[in-house]
Amino acid sequence: MGRRVKPAPIGVYDSGFGGLTVLRELSRALPRAEFVYLGDAGRAPYGGRDADVILSLAEQCVERLFSEGCRVVVVACHTVSSVALRHLQARYTGPGQERAVLGVTIPAAELAVDHVSTRGGRIAFIATARTVASGTFTTECHKLAPVAVVERAAPLLAPIVEEGWETSDVARLAVRRYLDGLDAQVVVLGCTHFPLLREAFEAATDCPVLDPAPFVAARLVDWLTRHPDFTVAEGEPRFLSTGDPDAFATHGSRFLGAPVTTVQHVAETAGRLEPAARVVPRGQVVRA
Repeated sequence: MGRRVKPAPIGVYDSGFGGLTVLRELSRALPRAEFVYLGDAGRAPYGGRDADVILSLAEQCVERLFSEGCRVVVVACHTVSSVALRHLQARYTGPGQERAVLGVTIPAAELAVDHVSTRGGRIAFIATARTVASGTFTTECHKLAPVAVVERAAPLLAPIVEEGWETSDVARLAVRRYLDGLDAQVVVLGCTHFPLLREAFEAATDCPVLDPAPFVAARLVDWLTRHPDFTVAEGEPRFLSTGDPDAFATHGSRFLGAPVTTVQHVAETAGRLEPAARVVPRGQVVRA
């Protein structure tokens, strides 16, 4: 066993709001733990960005959470987990660093494979375009078992949720169109926005619809049990956002299922995210 370090908060990172659905489950599983949530809402969405941009944004966000005292960071975004998780782990974790970076896509694969292993059938994974293009979910499933997997990009769904239209006819129609023609026996929600669309998904298919977030939380509890050196601080959640703090608090409450308290604005300065006052520029902007 290594040296026991000072109790630290758990960081949760997402490109915007969706990771709050994961934080909701993490908080249920670890009700006394202190979480620091960073939503990169000012630079979202990530789903259409190329890999190099995602790596750079992910580095800045994870480094900010380390600066906030976190030693464990949960990447609560399938796009980042699918594209950048291995990079983040190679860069920031390892012997002597007393840090860990965990994702959501591998637990999603474990949950899906366990489901079809006991019930049979093909897995359908619905996610952002960048997540699907990575092929990571299928790769992780095939590491576990020779299961059949189909991945489908659904780029309109996250913006629909961002607009607050998750219970609208638009949402139901879009989900139905994305699921049309899928020959699968289980549907996995491969974007952390999609739990807000669960009702629309369940109306559009007779298949079980799996939200990986509760299983992600269970896996984190198991990981902490197996790594007792990573002691967790107790306290209330803290929130950081690169977007407008007031808007983040308002919209974030829908995802978290509880009020989002004071939000600290952070902004990119010389390649790093630093606390900053929220200033909305007007007219032409000239950078010094």
